[in-house]
Amino acid sequence: MSDEEELEIISIECLKMSPEHVTPENIDKKVNDRTIDRTAKEVLKKTMLEGVETVWDRYDKQQPACKYCSTGVSCQRCAMGPCRIMGGDRVRGVCGADADLMVSRNLLDTLATGAAAHSDHGREVVETLLMTAREESPSYGIGDPVKLRKLAKEYGIHASLPEKKMAESLALKMLDEYGTSCGVLQMAKRVPQGTYDMWIAAGVLPRSIDREIVEAMHRVHMGVGADYKNILLQGIRASLGDGWGGSMIGTEISDVLFGTPDIRRGKVNLAVLKKDRVNISLHGHNPILSEMIVKAAELPEMKERAKAVGAAGINLVGLCCTGNELLMRKGIPQAGNHLDQELVITSGALEMMVVDYQCIFPTLTNTAACYHTKVVTTSPKAKIPGAKYMGVDPANAFEQSKRMLEMAIDNYPNRNKNRMLIPEGPMEAMVGFSVESISAALGGSLKPLLDTILSGKIRGCVGIVGCNNPKVKHDQGHVVLAQELIKRDIIVVETGCASIACAKAGLMLPEAIEGAGKGLAEVCGSLGIPPVLHMGSCVDNTRILNLAAELANLAGVRMDQLPVAGAAPEWYSPKATTIASYFVGSGISVMLGVMPKITGSENVVQLLTEDIEGPLGGKFWVETDPKRAAAILFDHIEMKRKALNI
Repeated sequence: MSDEEELEIISIECLKMSPEHVTPENIDKKVNDRTIDRTAKEVLKKTMLEGVETVWDRYDKQQPACKYCSTGVSCQRCAMGPCRIMGGDRVRGVCGADADLMVSRNLLDTLATGAAAHSDHGREVVETLLMTAREESPSYGIGDPVKLRKLAKEYGIHASLPEKKMAESLALKMLDEYGTSCGVLQMAKRVPQGTYDMWIAAGVLPRSIDREIVEAMHRVHMGVGADYKNILLQGIRASLGDGWGGSMIGTEISDVLFGTPDIRRGKVNLAVLKKDRVNISLHGHNPILSEMIVKAAELPEMKERAKAVGAAGINLVGLCCTGNELLMRKGIPQAGNHLDQELVITSGALEMMVVDYQCIFPTLTNTAACYHTKVVTTSPKAKIPGAKYMGVDPANAFEQSKRMLEMAIDNYPNRNKNRMLIPEGPMEAMVGFSVESISAALGGSLKPLLDTILSGKIRGCVGIVGCNNPKVKHDQGHVVLAQELIKRDIIVVETGCASIACAKAGLMLPEAIEGAGKGLAEVCGSLGIPPVLHMGSCVDNTRILNLAAELANLAGVRMDQLPVAGAAPEWYSPKATTIASYFVGSGISVMLGVMPKITGSENVVQLLTEDIEGPLGGKFWVETDPKRAAAILFDHIEMKRKALNI
């Protein structure tokens, strides 16, 4: 079936969707119950009045949730099942698995999936570096030669090599780390020796990236892993292999290729769409394509083509983490985070949505078929029925980008201006706080940051990361938690959808120090920075890892001894589970705002929220109320300060 035939079927499906029953009396309440984002409320109201289905509608239709699935005691791992632990005489599956085993195997499966997703992203980035070094991808170059040389030195590559030969050697050494030939991950050695020794003692030191993921999938097969503790330790090891391997490689090599982010201003929320321009959203997680679209959009012939169809120009906007990558490196405006992706289309002002992979709703083509928007998929891993597939690799990315832009421009006259709604008032945000830019702002060292923590002006640091989830009012978990923490003189660093939530709320402007405690306000005010720092996309959680490791090395302590913590108030994805686990595995305790599917096993809950702290130094909490979560995190940080006598 051709793309056009699939799109025709999707269009018919759009017409079949029954409008949600809304009245003037209930629509405003329903909108307010779903999101705190002002611009999202405007477009969501329009969407509901037009009867177009969104993620919130689909969530409502799934209620009530299956209690066996939500507690983790259902299993479909083999053809003897499916099985559920139901109490009474049903306390084991057909194979004999009890609740502890079912829950732990399901969680390990989730952790392996998350590690695979981010690590595979990292592999694609380093493969692009290899092709660039070998002059097989002529549109790419070395964006940060200083970081290239720094990484080459870390990997034992001779400094006298020419730049492209150095890049080739580095890429090959990093690709080796995906297999088993190295035996240890190079960047894992960045942690303090005490933390490294804890990993060895606990048996969670990752040997390679892919090996730990494959072993995790082996262990969840029936007849292999049966000890829930042993199973979950492998989950930590696979997660650490991602955090200190695949994801960290993705971040570091993206910096090498496209430049390490510097502090800059950008704009966020749905108001970044423009009435008189060709609007194209770049959605997903991999910067390999989006960087080329930005480059192609600057071509004079593209600008002239846009004018020829009556547009004033081309307006690229980001969504999710591809957007974060562009926002912090190029200043490309960010239209929104995870739960905004349908609303960008239902604004009626989007000519094209270009996607790569991860966090992309498979129903986007249904939504787009109700409007004039074209959806283009670019990865063979992530095709969507009804979308136009235009495969992209480093060798053809620039040419494919030009073709996509031409399609989007030619679609501009198909707008129905009577169905278009673009909110007013984009929010400004200060973004691009890489570890390097933070250090540069402090005079070339992180020691001033450590000194302010030791003095007590800043009590500690919390990284708020992760997604949006319709179980939580859109953006509220992120924003309220950040507000409560900065009141307590805790500096907040953020990535992914969490960072965009707080940017939309104005917390990433220097003026936000008005809501901060006296000490934090004084420090941020003197530097002209906000109390909530944007550190990038989901893979850039590894920037937070590196920041914590550098502070711990400066202080001469293990990472678990630092007055720091993590939080994921609105998480939803396997990637977020893996991220949280590599933080906990590194000794940084994490607060979750959504309960994982583990409550069917008291032993697994006990292990993750209490027992794991002994061997690894970190643990999990779950608290759905962001104000109570902030109080718990503050107490944790104060306890760490007391233990260090500061």
